[in-house]
Amino acid sequence: MAEGTESSENTVVRDPYAVLGVSRSATLAEVREAYWRQVRFHSTGAEPGVRLQELREAYEMLTDPSRRAAYDSPVDGGPAPAPIPPLAEPARPEQEPPRHRSRNPIDRLTSGLPRAWRVAIDWIVTIAGAILIVLLIKAFVVNPYRIPSSSMEPTLHCARPGTGCEANLSDRVLANRFIYHFRSPGRGEIIVFNTPKARAEAACNASGTFVKRLIGLPGDTVTYRRNVLSVNGRRVNEPYVKPGRQGGTQGTWHVPRGGYFFMGDNRRESCDSRVWGPVPKKNIIGKVFMTYWPPNRISFHAIFPVTSWIGLVFLLPLRRRRRTGVR
Repeated sequence: MAEGTESSENTVVRDPYAVLGVSRSATLAEVREAYWRQVRFHSTGAEPGVRLQELREAYEMLTDPSRRAAYDSPVDGGPAPAPIPPLAEPARPEQEPPRHRSRNPIDRLTSGLPRAWRVAIDWIVTIAGAILIVLLIKAFVVNPYRIPSSSMEPTLHCARPGTGCEANLSDRVLANRFIYHFRSPGRGEIIVFNTPKARAEAACNASGTFVKRLIGLPGDTVTYRRNVLSVNGRRVNEPYVKPGRQGGTQGTWHVPRGGYFFMGDNRRESCDSRVWGPVPKKNIIGKVFMTYWPPNRISFHAIFPVTSWIGLVFLLPLRRRRRTGVR
């Protein structure tokens, strides 16, 4: 027998299961996973080509059902086992979507309660929070006021049939309650304040919260004679006082330190500092900066001159009433 033939007959064919490192009952998925694991491991080395070729041949045999069945058949010629059908990837169990963890502390506190209770508590907290915010805004930021009398006509209207009132509806205004924490009141500004109770009741039979125009600052001398207003000897131009609205108490008053002197634009009907004296700064509530009702009276009482133009831009086509102020 030739040497080559003898060598060929003695050559041992390696077991494909051993080559890939899998058992005879391995599924196609396990065979495929083992093949790629061996390929990654043997891709580097001195002679990777020979080993990779061997892995490839073993993989092709075990993934071909007929070839694998023939290899696994008994040596004595008995019936070969049926080919192993390809197995599908096992279905992964469905995972519940991750639950969103609420950052709302109320949701965390009420997570164990029935849904009806949680909804009711959420509404209660929301309404209570809204009420609290409104109260805080009214107490420290902005507060609305209604004009009840004609003392500021025609700048601020009261409703007929009140004496001297020009409108069917009273003006409603907004007062800035925090601005005087950053600056002092300015002459000519329309201000909401609490009157000196005893003196106002004695002079006007009324007291409480009033709205007037600031005329005299601490240390000023205010003179109102013959319906002409002067402050520190200089005449004040008052376009907001209309003909027929002049009059009332005349005289000269000195504003003490820490006091402020107020007068109404309707001098004839206004009960003001001319009769019950100056107002201490602690009684000042805030500056009127806007009339918000009725709609045809919406306007700004400018802190700075540009504010009236901002009001004009945002409130068109509503009619904006004419600005008033002391220069």
